[in-house]
Amino acid sequence: MKQINEKCIINHLPGDLVERVFFGLPVSTLLTCVGVCKHWHNIIRDPQFVALHLQCAPSYALLFFPSGLVSGKHYPSDAVLIDEAWSPSTYIVPVIGPGDFLFGSCNGLLGLYTKTSTIKIANLATGECLHLGKPVKNLKGDNFCFYSFGFHPVTKEYKITHFLGDCINGRPHNKDRFNIIQVYTLGDEKWKDIRTPEALSLISVRNSGVVNVDGKMYWLTEDMSASWQHAVMSFDIREESFAMIQLPAAREDHDYYGSRKFLIRDIDGKICIVTAQTSRYDARTLVGELQIWALDNMVEQRWSQKYNIKYPPDYILGPRFVHRDRILTQRGRNNVCSYELLGENFEIDSSKMVKLLDFSPCRHNLQSHNCVKSLVRLDVYKNAKIVCRPKQWEGWELNKWEAWERGLSENEKLCSVIHQVELNGIVCRLHSN
Repeated sequence: MKQINEKCIINHLPGDLVERVFFGLPVSTLLTCVGVCKHWHNIIRDPQFVALHLQCAPSYALLFFPSGLVSGKHYPSDAVLIDEAWSPSTYIVPVIGPGDFLFGSCNGLLGLYTKTSTIKIANLATGECLHLGKPVKNLKGDNFCFYSFGFHPVTKEYKITHFLGDCINGRPHNKDRFNIIQVYTLGDEKWKDIRTPEALSLISVRNSGVVNVDGKMYWLTEDMSASWQHAVMSFDIREESFAMIQLPAAREDHDYYGSRKFLIRDIDGKICIVTAQTSRYDARTLVGELQIWALDNMVEQRWSQKYNIKYPPDYILGPRFVHRDRILTQRGRNNVCSYELLGENFEIDSSKMVKLLDFSPCRHNLQSHNCVKSLVRLDVYKNAKIVCRPKQWEGWELNKWEAWERGLSENEKLCSVIHQVELNGIVCRLHSN
């Protein structure tokens, strides 16, 4: 009788009160509440509630470690969430398969590049996944860094973009340039080709990165007549239009340092240029002063210097390396550290760096993304013709390490068989002679 009375009380609570309670609950709890009753299901699945809950959701730093070969051994892709207390979360990221490469994070959705004919959009918290056909299948030289994932706040549309290098019949024609950006809107039937105003540098896209802010995509391109010989290109994903933004006035470089490196990053929702000179002896090592310039006004192309940091870290994570007033940086080969932003001008004291984790044996290409856990649904897009069911085994349904090693074992067996066949053929030819 007590349980019946409690059930009646819950069912008679005002809807706005229930919503207020739900706003403070994490996604994992809300997913459990969905099945309690139809009333709760309708509240939690309502698009307006999903949008409002997303606005209240705490953000995390998502560290992504791409798969690779280290000391002769293959390691799968993996990811770690850094929580609000600046400690590695015990929460695993099962939607990232062992061979996936992360190319974007937006409203709790991850954009993942696979080496098959599909790319994947996955909800970090719910585990829901959507597999989409790539714009060009079997494109040689294609890479996850040529894809980007964004959201337009006005149209509420999610867009995937792909920088298509000059190619003929799927083979690179000019691997350094591109003339077309391919765009796909979630729910549409196919990709759309948008021609750029002129041939642009694909190498700059790879080296400097791509960021999405307020419905626009930004990246650096070469401009030999401009300050620092670079400019920012923007692409409005709603209007499908391009614009070029000049960089701030260049400062004189030191002769005893190497060339200057430029990166584009998102800091607190603003487009920022991060630049420093490199070591003469190692182009990957930053030296001198790290300048961070923020774009204050796109129309007027007005910049302001946000930070000037002496003794910068060796490696700047991207596309988000500033989280909650702290810098996330890779120190040495295997350590992820954080350092408090102490003001506009300061020196980094290595003794005050806070070590967050050791990610050995992985070494290079560590990424840092801003991420939230959300209720954004993907099933509303599943009927588009471009959506496909992957034929390959899904790595996150089992232990990804076991899956990775199983695949490697099968490859090793195949190589062994081929080697034995070739060896037998050589022996037969020797006997016949």
